[in-house]
Amino acid sequence: MSENDPVQDDTTTDERQSEKPDEANTPQNETTDEPTGETESESKSESESGDATDDGPPADLIERVEDSDPSELAREIESLRERIDDQERTIEELESNLKRKQADFKNYKKRTQKRREQERKRATEDLVARLIDVRDNLIRGLEQDGDIRDGIESTLNQFDHVLEGENVEEIAPDPGEDIDPQRHEVLMRVESEQPADTIDAVHRPGYEMADKIIREAQVTVSDSDSSEEN
Repeated sequence: MSENDPVQDDTTTDERQSEKPDEANTPQNETTDEPTGETESESKSESESGDATDDGPPADLIERVEDSDPSELAREIESLRERIDDQERTIEELESNLKRKQADFKNYKKRTQKRREQERKRATEDLVARLIDVRDNLIRGLEQDGDIRDGIESTLNQFDHVLEGENVEEIAPDPGEDIDPQRHEVLMRVESEQPADTIDAVHRPGYEMADKIIREAQVTVSDSDSSEEN
């Protein structure tokens, strides 16, 4: 080697290559480090969903409060409070009226029941008082000597008058009338001049009160065979 020959660098080719940046790896690393558009949108969506599920006031309400005039908000809040107070007073009045109506109806039922009991007692007392008069007349008739028929007839008329006052009517069908199963109790069939299957005679009268049968009349009925033979 001569002095004029250029001096060769002892640095090896491998060393020089190691000083150069890795062009193959650099773009890949830069692409990995930068956030993608999809990641940003997902983050924004998660943030929005988090706000929606938050227990705090909704975002539109917060925005409305921030954009509103404080004095106007104060007036609106005061108006809402007045409405709430009015509604509460209305509810209290309705509850009070309901309780009063319930108490009035309960008292009305008590008064009605008491009045009915009093009317029933008065009716019974009045009937007993009139029956006592009949009993007194029977006792006086028994105390008399001789024929007491007139006294008994007078007492019977008085007793019938008491029954008539209670709207009690006698059931005493005439011979030859048709049988009414609701009003007549057939004791037996007898030979009779009356038409077949009609009433022959009354054994014991019945009574009805205000269209209600108290006791059926006991009757005998004409036998069909006997009437045909006659």
